[in-house]
Amino acid sequence: MRRILVAVTAAAAMVVGPATAVAAATPASGHAGLDGLEGLEGLDGLDGLVAAGAVGAVAEIRDGDRVWRGVSGVAAIGSTRPVPVASRFRAGSLTKTFVATVVLQLVDEGRLRLDDSVAVGGHRVTVRRLLDHTSGIPDYRPTLVLPPAPEFLDQRWRTWTPEELIARVAGGGPAEFAYSNTNYLVLGQVIEAVTGRSYADEVERRIIRPLRLTRTRMPGTDPRIRGPHPHGYVPIQRGDRLRLVDFTEWNPSVMGAGGELISTTRDLNRFFAALFGGRLLPRRLLREMRTPGVADGRYGLGLAWRDTPCGTRVYGNDGDAIAYQSWSFSTLDGLRQVTLALTPDFSADLDDAVDAYLDRFFCR
Repeated sequence: MRRILVAVTAAAAMVVGPATAVAAATPASGHAGLDGLEGLEGLDGLDGLVAAGAVGAVAEIRDGDRVWRGVSGVAAIGSTRPVPVASRFRAGSLTKTFVATVVLQLVDEGRLRLDDSVAVGGHRVTVRRLLDHTSGIPDYRPTLVLPPAPEFLDQRWRTWTPEELIARVAGGGPAEFAYSNTNYLVLGQVIEAVTGRSYADEVERRIIRPLRLTRTRMPGTDPRIRGPHPHGYVPIQRGDRLRLVDFTEWNPSVMGAGGELISTTRDLNRFFAALFGGRLLPRRLLREMRTPGVADGRYGLGLAWRDTPCGTRVYGNDGDAIAYQSWSFSTLDGLRQVTLALTPDFSADLDDAVDAYLDRFFCR
């Protein structure tokens, strides 16, 4: 996923909403359900992530039947209210793994084949190439106005259709790996063409309800995050300074099948445990999911992986939903899992700190 990173001054980080100056809140920490996992030092790790450049953080760690849940930071700038342990957050590109699972279920049912071709603006690509980002179709997101441009806020309530967004990019290119959100907008249309129902309805029917992911939803055009949640922010240019503006509520249709999902740490861990446990796909399609689109790649069919310093390979995905960032990774047996979500303050790139946080658990 592509992140936005800008230099936000300390003064700017104290300003939210209508650019009203407020004092920074003292970070708060909390935990629940430790169940013998104190040795993970996960709570201290979350505090470090917040100190490195986040307003708040929430995580769930699973090791077999033991569970640790923790939070750090605050739910909103200018508040001392802690981040809720059961926080809902925008999960960004983790949506892609849900959508890819539905596509592969249709393959398993014989209603679709990975080598079926799809016409996109006169360019024909296979379903596989859409799933693994080797279609050559450009990403539509760079064609949009993005932070820190003030005009970005003018679009926050707009409803976008997949057709509008796909039409913003032309044709295709070479069949090499190039991450493109457009691929998953097209796959959302493929699901609808095959089933007669929207991709969101199919995700709900095939994954969310059967797994009882009660705090997960596909919001469509609903700008709200229903249930307890931290506020998210974006940096916006105000005169000669960058200021953080509350961007918790906005129309997520601009993300569509590539990123609209709202979920929790618990639900995402439950989803990946079910996926790797064979409850959603047969073994042969899980192998396809783990097959990279290019040699030595780290992205398969809607699924990413990372190799830890101790040699443990973990699978999952991460997500950037503008004001929220999230990571969910598991060992292939589903026994060891970490899901983490942050509300960044955009003062630093947190990827290295998050990598260290994940490695601390998977390499213990």
